[in-house]
Amino acid sequence: MTSLSRLPAPMGLLIERDQPLTFEFDGQSYQGFQGDSIASALVANGRWLLSRSFKYHRPRGPLTMAGQDANTLVQLPSEPNVLADMHPLSHGLTVSGQNFSGSLDNDRDAVLGHFAKFMPVGFYYRSFYKPKGMWKIWEPLIRKKAGLGVLDLHFQPQYHDKAFLFTDLAVIGAGPAGLQAALSAANAGAKVLLIEQQAVLGGSLTWARFDIEGDQTQQLGRELLTAVEGHANIRILSQATCNAWFTDNFLPVIQGNRLYKVRAKQCIVAAGAFDQPVVFRNNDLPGIMLTSAAQRLMKLYAVKPGKRAVVLTGNDDGYLAALDLHEQGVSVAALVDMRAQPSNGALITALQSRGIACHSGSTVYEALHGKGMRHISGVDVRRISGQGQVDAASLRIDCDLLCMSSGYMPVYQLLCQAGGKLSYDDQEAAFTLTGLPDNLGVAGSVNGQHLLANVLSDARQAAASAVTRLGLAAAEGSSERLAEPRVNFDWPIFAHPKGKEFVDFDEDLQVRDIINATRHGYRDVQLVKRFSTVGMGPSQGRHSALPTARLVAQATGRSVSETGVTTARPPFVAEKLAHVAGRGFDPLRQTPMHQRHLEAGAKMMPAGIWQRPAFYGKAAERDACMQAEARHVREKVGLIDVSTLGGLDVRGPDAAELLNRLYTFAFLKQPVGRSRYALMTGEDGVVIDDGVCARFADNHFYVSATTSGVDRIYQQMLKWNAQWRLDVDITNVTAALAAVNLAGPDSRQVLAKLCSDVDLSAEGFPYLGVRLGTVAGIPARLLRVGFVGELGYEIHVPARYGEALWDALMDAGKQFDIRPFGVETQRLLRLEKGHVIISQDTDGMTHPAEIDMGWAIARSKPFFVGKRSVAILEAQPLKRKLVGFSLPASASKPLEGHLVLKGADISGNVTSCEYSQTLDQIIGLAYCAADQATPGGQIPIRVEGGEMVHATVVQLPFYDPETTRQEL
Repeated sequence: MTSLSRLPAPMGLLIERDQPLTFEFDGQSYQGFQGDSIASALVANGRWLLSRSFKYHRPRGPLTMAGQDANTLVQLPSEPNVLADMHPLSHGLTVSGQNFSGSLDNDRDAVLGHFAKFMPVGFYYRSFYKPKGMWKIWEPLIRKKAGLGVLDLHFQPQYHDKAFLFTDLAVIGAGPAGLQAALSAANAGAKVLLIEQQAVLGGSLTWARFDIEGDQTQQLGRELLTAVEGHANIRILSQATCNAWFTDNFLPVIQGNRLYKVRAKQCIVAAGAFDQPVVFRNNDLPGIMLTSAAQRLMKLYAVKPGKRAVVLTGNDDGYLAALDLHEQGVSVAALVDMRAQPSNGALITALQSRGIACHSGSTVYEALHGKGMRHISGVDVRRISGQGQVDAASLRIDCDLLCMSSGYMPVYQLLCQAGGKLSYDDQEAAFTLTGLPDNLGVAGSVNGQHLLANVLSDARQAAASAVTRLGLAAAEGSSERLAEPRVNFDWPIFAHPKGKEFVDFDEDLQVRDIINATRHGYRDVQLVKRFSTVGMGPSQGRHSALPTARLVAQATGRSVSETGVTTARPPFVAEKLAHVAGRGFDPLRQTPMHQRHLEAGAKMMPAGIWQRPAFYGKAAERDACMQAEARHVREKVGLIDVSTLGGLDVRGPDAAELLNRLYTFAFLKQPVGRSRYALMTGEDGVVIDDGVCARFADNHFYVSATTSGVDRIYQQMLKWNAQWRLDVDITNVTAALAAVNLAGPDSRQVLAKLCSDVDLSAEGFPYLGVRLGTVAGIPARLLRVGFVGELGYEIHVPARYGEALWDALMDAGKQFDIRPFGVETQRLLRLEKGHVIISQDTDGMTHPAEIDMGWAIARSKPFFVGKRSVAILEAQPLKRKLVGFSLPASASKPLEGHLVLKGADISGNVTSCEYSQTLDQIIGLAYCAADQATPGGQIPIRVEGGEMVHATVVQLPFYDPETTRQEL
């Protein structure tokens, strides 16, 4: 391929003619240019048949060249259902067609089209459900015939992530309205984020023609682009799609492999309008496209879309498209205007002076084709005699290109998601949008403005409103508008006795399918959608919503304004699960002792949003380091940073009452100077958090929560107290305090060297006691706890003293060979004691009885959050239970998530598992069926490679069942 096969410059805005690319489509080699889409390159090579339709396997070619239809769905090696008119071409790319049997050119399943009368709308609902059970036989056959694309099961996932953006004003769409709105707001001092779906800015300025001479837009476009791209207050996201609108202008924007979570104080939607097709027989043939698609091919890709064209229009823009075609060497055989005359009479003169015949008050009644229906060969033109009716006399015009446009439908989806109401004026065939929130504006053709001067004026006015709401001074814009010509033909639907006039190209739905749906009693357009699947394909009603509403209105004796269109829901375009599941970025927090951990050689790990030491030593020696640390805690003394644990101060006369209502245990009579285990359930009786509740005074409790759950628990406390209105103050002091756990047989001796104002003896400071004192001269809260199963003290001090406390304890412990230990070691130690970690050993359905937490429930209390649900759950037969299990050290170690089986069925899963050097066994926690939970019994666990190991159920705890060591 050489550049001579394309239209000369300035056509081809997107392509780089000096960078040819070779690619393959259905086994044949083709050439294109850098900047081409797959579809534009194929059309440039004369290849129009790109795919087959969903139901009848009809040949399909480009319709919109803007990703607004399913006609160009193709298969890539690693991805199905790719829009060829949007996917950029790359060198060596291998592409194939979809949804065919045999070959794309000769699809054996095209014969299905001959049986269309036996497959009416909703036929599978009424045909395949009986005799009972037959659907299970029919379903795989139907899915196979209608399948779109093949998944690559060996595909290696790509990196996806998320990022946050904050802005004063988000402008969605960078056409003339978006560019002008962004520029006006930025000039007023607003910080603007401009979001554009296409690769270049300008929208219709890059491909449309706005006047007979054809030069109105070039200078304007250059000026706007230069001003916007060089403006310091404007950030541009191109090739980015705003995929939804959520409350308070929360906008998910997809750009490449990144999902931006945008928060905008104000938002302007300048998304434009969708060009609409005309409905007539065979309106889906390759070579039939929207007028805007033909203009895109020429101006963006320098592709001549045909040799001999017919333009079918319901507005003046069709005349301008015909002029574009003529100027680029396409012979325009005729322009067929469904109206009696154009709004601008000079357009007829312009076409006639170029030898282009004009047929007013007429339409294309049928598109003609040769064998195989692979391309249009001509059109049957007839005069319109009434609504949807034509005369018997016909005129055949040979052509290889038919460009059509019946009008425009606003890109209303985001606006309706914001609560806007889309209304339709049946007399004027015009749309309006109302009921939008104050922080959301509209501009341009989405707001019913189509003349370029009106579009720009509307954009300036929308920007002024947004800027004023931001508290900035806005330049006054003119509110004067030119009279808008009518752009929508009121009834561009012409049913044919032989059918095949497609309303929905994605779903192969014809006029009679929509009408038949109403005859089955589905009068509401929402029900018609669900019965017929109209608008449920990849284009989501972009070209089918309006004709469907018109047909339903006619069939039910109502107006389109009464019928309405189907509800627009997120997402705007299909989004990959990878975007939703992609790596998220959260604020990174470090404890006050973080630097000391790094100096000691800690291998850091994330714990919620915190960085914590997993263990100390080389990453490759994880198991050895962890076991050595655990042995040290059991035999000597260890120190761990627990600053990430949630800390909540609850003070006031009603502090005990609040906790008594929130937690399952009783706290009204809890002695001062003592701590108590605190288990919290939700209103559904599910365990949501646990911690320790320490009472330092009658009106002062200090409650711990899990690292990842503290923010939620704080919110729960505030929420409930807002209802109960108790006399209590709740403060999240997690970040205000630093904390360590000093644990091991020698921990009392180490602490005694630094703490002289607290009696540390077993009698003076017993297990579960709490004290206020000083450690190394630092004011501290001391809690005697035993999470790791050894004599231990939690020491909580003001965060600014965290490093000093760590240094003092490490120095005091030198003679006892103190050493730090990490989170992985702590988890092993607690596992030996059988202590549950909430959200690791529990899930969204775990209730107290399943984890043997019945002892932590004060049943005599009249109320706690979730009490009634807990009682209901406990009254039901227990379906599963969390148990401890053990395996010989030589066995294959189960991993978290490995399945527990009961016969051939899954009865549970492993939640925690580790090798214990102390016990010389593999130990773990797992859910199993209730009748498998008897100590001494065996539970089969399927581990890596499908191997089955049989673990022994063990009575918890594994280590020190008499708890003598932590109560020393």
